[in-house]
Amino acid sequence: MKQTAYSAADMSLWQGRVDHEEGDLARRWHQQVQAVEDGQAAGLVLLGFCCDAGVLRNQGQVGAAAGPAALRSATANLAWHLDTPLYDGGDVHCHGDELEVAQALYADKVAAFMDAGHRVIGLGGGHEIGYASFSGLMEHQCRQQATPRIGIINFDAHLDLRRSARASSGTPFNQCATLCEARGLPFHYTCIGVSRYHNTDALFERARQLNTRIVLDEELNGWDLQPLNSALDQAINEVDLLYVTVCLDVLPASLAPGVSAPAGRGMDLGLLEYALERIKSSNKMRMADIAELNPARDRHSSTARVAARLLARLAG
Repeated sequence: MKQTAYSAADMSLWQGRVDHEEGDLARRWHQQVQAVEDGQAAGLVLLGFCCDAGVLRNQGQVGAAAGPAALRSATANLAWHLDTPLYDGGDVHCHGDELEVAQALYADKVAAFMDAGHRVIGLGGGHEIGYASFSGLMEHQCRQQATPRIGIINFDAHLDLRRSARASSGTPFNQCATLCEARGLPFHYTCIGVSRYHNTDALFERARQLNTRIVLDEELNGWDLQPLNSALDQAINEVDLLYVTVCLDVLPASLAPGVSAPAGRGMDLGLLEYALERIKSSNKMRMADIAELNPARDRHSSTARVAARLLARLAG
């Protein structure tokens, strides 16, 4: 009988070009990645969250459970420019409607990899990965310090602060707020790229109650970086470490059609990459993930290719 479970890495996904005549300087990701094992040197672990349950509960378009495999395949042939060990940490597979079980299992794997000294980048999956990633980071960090100040920076057209009796892809950051409250810790949440037309007044009110820092998509313009820079600097300076999550629906639908809810306007890819570099320069990013890649809705793997670029950017 099938059930929610963890599976080891499928290394057959890592295929690509090999330029033998150009030597080590021509390496690609597929030539660097190894299956994760106990006792390896600290490095970067890619951990998949194969889950559609949250999107289905949120009345969205399913298919993101296939996202981690598609993202690995799109990343495999990228040129390698890093100097850290790279590991495939396998996948957590959500069976049926067992979302809460999958989130807990994923959080345990995140914490275990971080306890072993690795950095973790999550591969989604619906944005229900957000609570799983954050709670895993929280579990690990609370073993290091009594009262960690962990900030969340979410690049997303949606606030994902829905209050519901059941978890979904629309509830992850409300769940994070509840977890912080239960542990007696402050909740620091910044959401960048929000569409005023895809979030109800109830969601904006919940954001106000939680002191959420919001940058609307219409405020994100290359000729005026002040709203973006101000939000990033405040988000960075108020915490000890950061969890950064990129929901691919923050990008324009023309660039990232392979998501559950494509954006009408979206955030320019160049601005998103600029923001990620600004965050990385703070040296506070401890956990990151990419969510909502839905290969069933993608065109010519364009969303997967953009996601692969962002993965490489986050890994650097």
